[in-house]
Amino acid sequence: MPEKKVPFSIEQIKEITKIYPTPFYIYDEKAITDNLKALQEAFAWAEFKEFFAVKATPNPFLMKLMQRVGIGADCSSLPELLLAEKVGIVGENIMFTSNDTPASEYRKASKLGAIINFDDISHLPFYEEHVGRLPELVCFRYNPGRAKEGNLIIGHPEEAKYGFTRKQLFEGYRYCQERGVKRFGIHTMVASNELDYTYFIETAEILFTLVKEISKELKLNFEFVNLGGGIGIPYRPEDEAVDLVKTGAGIREKYEEIILGAGLPPLKIYLECGRMVTGPYGYLVTKALHLKKTYKNYLGVDATMANLMRPALYGAYHHISVLGKEQNSNKETYDVTGSLCENNDKFAINRELPTVAMGDFLVIHDAGAHGHAMGFNYNGKLRSAELLLRPDGSFKLIRRAENMADLFATLDFAELENF
Repeated sequence: MPEKKVPFSIEQIKEITKIYPTPFYIYDEKAITDNLKALQEAFAWAEFKEFFAVKATPNPFLMKLMQRVGIGADCSSLPELLLAEKVGIVGENIMFTSNDTPASEYRKASKLGAIINFDDISHLPFYEEHVGRLPELVCFRYNPGRAKEGNLIIGHPEEAKYGFTRKQLFEGYRYCQERGVKRFGIHTMVASNELDYTYFIETAEILFTLVKEISKELKLNFEFVNLGGGIGIPYRPEDEAVDLVKTGAGIREKYEEIILGAGLPPLKIYLECGRMVTGPYGYLVTKALHLKKTYKNYLGVDATMANLMRPALYGAYHHISVLGKEQNSNKETYDVTGSLCENNDKFAINRELPTVAMGDFLVIHDAGAHGHAMGFNYNGKLRSAELLLRPDGSFKLIRRAENMADLFATLDFAELENF
């Protein structure tokens, strides 16, 4: 099996752990920005913008890096809106794609001038009641139902809680027209971690066709199409990354055929990728603590599913390297486990690795999205630090590790005396 590589050495990790104990995350700054530039180049034929899905890796330092190369923020909650504001991403550089949305979050998105991507037709009168007049620019999230297949992570569209039906789209845009709205966009997101690039071309074809039909029937012009995210990453060494050049070229072909072919005004093309932006360039570094030999070899490490829950949640595969032993021929088979009081607290099951000694560093690959962000505090576990590998080889702390004071901050122990 091919071996995934890491952008740092065991010597560097030993130096880091003199200051920051494991576990911790490392993100590769240069790889992230180079990847974003490749995405932009693939869509250079269009007026294009990527809105980074903040939920994937909600760290303001990473968001600031992205802002410098022209990336916006796809937000889905009030804290994500506040992060974008702190970074200086405001106005229509924010795409607010939310569901079951509280009025307070609509108000904040409106105050920031964000593009509001409504998830349901009933949210339009809700917005008018609690916020005021509908935004100048309105976008709707489309759920194609059985017209488009989903995948394992996001599920079948007809069973998903997200988006307007086709019929509701026409009703919703007409409702907005009657209230004086002049600017319109459309969005869909029907898959997650998809590696077949033709899937995204088919999605574009569906949206471009809808734009054509709605424009004709309602006599309105669309300003943009947001094709969503969902571009997968090669978690397994044998997987191949999505070919961005082929993806962009295929979408361009459909755009020219359907939009330009119908004589419609030019459309801006938006994406809201998260996983493919940071996922391959984030690493969870942990240390081997115990080897338990019972019915199997259980390799205990100092990280837990509280640091990275994808393997437990989805049965997701994450490649694991034993730092400094990548080329060792001596192998053993392990379940790689954490210390939580849950039997699914495992990063790998029956995984063949170079023979591990206690104190060895293990690197869990492709953890840069939906990793630290999905952390939790069960068993009183503390969220780990995040570090940024700079282009000059130095490391910067971009989030400190939690401490016990953080964990107990919402408890008033003084009240116990009077309880």
